[in-house]
Amino acid sequence: MLKQAQEIQKKMEKLRGELDQKIYEASSGGDMVKVVMNGKMELQNVVIDKSIVDPEDVELLEGLVLTAVKEVIKKVQEDQNGELSGLTGGIKMPGLF
Repeated sequence: MLKQAQEIQKKMEKLRGELDQKIYEASSGGDMVKVVMNGKMELQNVVIDKSIVDPEDVELLEGLVLTAVKEVIKKVQEDQNGELSGLTGGIKMPGLF
């Protein structure tokens, strides 16, 4: 059983490395705001369409950026949880992702 746990741990470490390298994208406002994040949940890029920048309506832009960031975080978490679940047979192991 210990050997099996060690094998799972090695597979999880390999998977963690692969997931850290993955790139995730999300957008809001009909692609007016796009964000890119890696699997480490580090924000890599934010692209804002110039036509949405209005000094009189900063709140709209702030909301679109927030929505896109929340969406990309959700994508990263769902992907990582799905990958981990496949590796562990659905058993949740706290602290792994």
